[in-house]
Amino acid sequence: MESLPHCETLLLEKQGPTLVVTINRPDVRNAMSLQMVAELSAVFSQIESDLSIRAVVIRGSGGHFCAGGDIKDMAGARNQPAAEGEADPFYRLNRAFGQMIQQVNESSKVVIAVTEGAVMGGGFGLACVSDVAIAGPTANFGMPETSLGIIPAQIAPFVVERIGLTQARRLALLGLRINAEEACTLGIIHQAADTDEELEEMLSQTLDRVQLCAPGAT
Repeated sequence: MESLPHCETLLLEKQGPTLVVTINRPDVRNAMSLQMVAELSAVFSQIESDLSIRAVVIRGSGGHFCAGGDIKDMAGARNQPAAEGEADPFYRLNRAFGQMIQQVNESSKVVIAVTEGAVMGGGFGLACVSDVAIAGPTANFGMPETSLGIIPAQIAPFVVERIGLTQARRLALLGLRINAEEACTLGIIHQAADTDEELEEMLSQTLDRVQLCAPGAT
């Protein structure tokens, strides 16, 4: 087994052939900082060649999956002038996230998103690139970027691929927030649980099914 990178914004726990990645910034509803983006990228880079890991579960601490980008990081990048010969800091921040989410999308591991509470912006994008997404009763999904004057450019291609162009347009252009039931109807997630206990049972069943498939096939 490859050694896992040290992370400050993520909790990593290997459970047999499964790596559980818990987004751990509960004080800000697990908003995605630039450091978190770098740590997620490092984790997926590290485990890509690790044959002992078959599946990656991504979930959030404190009752929320991920509330989207960290506003402080975004504001700091917007206000920071570009150094001579370097790209604009806000562009670099957005590209770092875009590269990370593409990395998750292309991972050879089975990526399972366990969504609860806020599943917004970048968190919504993570759900859309997961191979399997399940939701608890509190989950709410949306792309609030447009209400902040920001185009959800980095996640848009993955949202369109997940649910189709017209539904992606509707969610983004109206700034809608939808519950787990509607998210399941649209195909953002695959199953919606009525209770926390049912959510954990869904996760257990999903991981059991992964183990029934040959490693080379997944």
